[in-house]
Amino acid sequence: MTDFDTKLDRAALAAVRDHLTESGIEYEEPEPGMFTFALPGERKLQTPVRVDVGPHALSVHAFVCRRPDEEFERVYRWLLERNMRMYAVAFALDPHGDIYLDARLPLSAANPEELDRLLGSVLTYADESFNSILELGFESSIRKEWEWRKLRGEPTKNLEAFRGWLEGPEEAASPAE
Repeated sequence: MTDFDTKLDRAALAAVRDHLTESGIEYEEPEPGMFTFALPGERKLQTPVRVDVGPHALSVHAFVCRRPDEEFERVYRWLLERNMRMYAVAFALDPHGDIYLDARLPLSAANPEELDRLLGSVLTYADESFNSILELGFESSIRKEWEWRKLRGEPTKNLEAFRGWLEGPEEAASPAE
C-alpha cells in the first residue's frame, strides 16, 4: 500500500477491486482509488466508466455521448426528466456539453450488492438512453448519413435502429417522442 492508500478506506478499495475482478471486468487503476474500465452494451457498444474511491465518498463518472449537434434544449430537458426516475446516478454535462452519468455516494456503497446495482444502473441508463439522445440531438446528421449510404449502396446496419423514422415521411412525428 502506498501512503495515499492509507488515506483511503481499504475496505472500499478492496470491495471495488474484488467486484470488478469477480464480474470479469477488465480495469486499470492508474492511481490508487481510481478505476477505469468499459461496460459493454447493446445500443451503446461500450460505456467508459471511472470509479473513484475517495477519503469520504465513492464517485462514478460514465461518458454517454458527445455534445448534441442540434436541439440542445430538447435533449437536455429529456435528460432532466429521466433523472427523476433513475437510481443513484444522474445525467450531467461537462463544460463542453458532453453528456455523462454521474454519482457521488457514501463509502458504504462500496459493497458487492450496491456496486452491482450501481454499475448495472450506469449500463442500463447509458444503453437505454443512447438511441433517444442520438435521435433528438443528431437527427440531421443521421438522416444525411442514411441518405448518403442508400444512394451509394453502402451498408446501413449501424443505422437500423433509426430505420422507422428515416424511411417514414418527414412530416411524421419527430423521433424520441
